Amino acid sequence: MKSIRYQNNGIEIAANLHFPEGFSEDGKYAAIVCAHPISSCKEQTSGAIYGKALARAGFINLAFDASTQGASGGEPRFLENPATRVEDFRCAVDYLVTLPYVDKGKIGVLGVCGGGGYAVSAAATDHRFKAVSTIVGANYGRLMREGDMTPDAAIKTLEAIGKQRTAEARGAEPLIVGYIPNSEAEREQAGLNDIDIVEVVEYYTTPRGQQPGSPNKLRFVSTGAAMNWDAFAFVETLLIQPLHIVIGSIPGGFGSYRDGFELYRRARSEQKSLQIVRVRATTTYTTSPRPPARRWSN
Repeated sequence: MKSIRYQNNGIEIAANLHFPEGFSEDGKYAAIVCAHPISSCKEQTSGAIYGKALARAGFINLAFDASTQGASGGEPRFLENPATRVEDFRCAVDYLVTLPYVDKGKIGVLGVCGGGGYAVSAAATDHRFKAVSTIVGANYGRLMREGDMTPDAAIKTLEAIGKQRTAEARGAEPLIVGYIPNSEAEREQAGLNDIDIVEVVEYYTTPRGQQPGSPNKLRFVSTGAAMNWDAFAFVETLLIQPLHIVIGSIPGGFGSYRDGFELYRRARSEQKSLQIVRVRATTTYTTSPRPPARRWSN
């Protein structure tokens, strides 16, 4: 593995390159840009799991930290801006095409959870990506608009964002919230048994997956940028690359199950597949459309 840096319009992006066994700079290799879930970092699923596995399969893998998150630069911190996130992908390709050992005609993209939605958006508008895969890919824009699934959830969120922006413009401290409960005990106390919440808390807040680059922090006002954004916009017209979609068999609150079917149906790609991985449940989960909304303090 090699730690690298590349630029996204003045923001320094921290990334790791994972190389296949027997790698030689004199060779030519297919490469895959791998994106972490929202609130995650390159040392978790995108790099430590998929990055290493793809390298074992013979690919060069580039796993990056999103702008303003993890070890990447950018201010203010902890933004979740879809336009910037998608540009992170395009700039990753800009970096890869400068490497003599990368086959420019064999660059793919893989995204996990929210990173899967971003991967689709990036591939639809940058055809230097020759293949696309999503792992429980979720459409962040849809998630933000639906909120807690109550009537006018999106309008209520926009009103809250507006009030907070006004407060911060007048000198208030930025509101930093969390995506998920900060511990399994906190999740249990809140009565959240949705499969997505259970599994992300068990991974991200325990030694199994916990990493300093994933502090469960979100600058609240930045969520407004996603309210009119759609990860799957224009895929009927623009997404022509081979597409492989992976979802779990139990629908959860993040919506990757239905997003997977929607993407499969809508994508223009002539070569596309939908893989449903059977989840062997050891816990009784709720399968409600969305867990109750709450701003987890950090």
